[in-house]
Amino acid sequence: MMHKEKRPWGSFEILSESDDFKVKKITVLPGKRLSLQSHQKRSEHWIILKGVGLVTQDDVETKVIPNSHVFIPKGQKHRIHNTGKEALDFIEVQTGSYFGEDDIVRYEDDFNRT
Repeated sequence: MMHKEKRPWGSFEILSESDDFKVKKITVLPGKRLSLQSHQKRSEHWIILKGVGLVTQDDVETKVIPNSHVFIPKGQKHRIHNTGKEALDFIEVQTGSYFGEDDIVRYEDDFNRT
């Protein structure tokens, strides 16, 4: 059973999870961006499926397009911003020791969730 959750910036669905990984498909709506955040217990690998955007990792911004991939180590501040006119879809593979939504430290957020 796939678990899908709506967020102010789009949605995500959990495709697979176990004790040592979690896989999500994330959709970011045009013009929206996730909070600037970090995780203490997991790293993330992002594979861009469709759309275009801008990924921030600490103070470095990188454009992403379909087939781009991004590695976010544990503890690194990061966010993704959909800069295009269509939905931005990517697969997120989380690896580490804990995958709960409460392992998010938010530094900036467009939706007042800090």
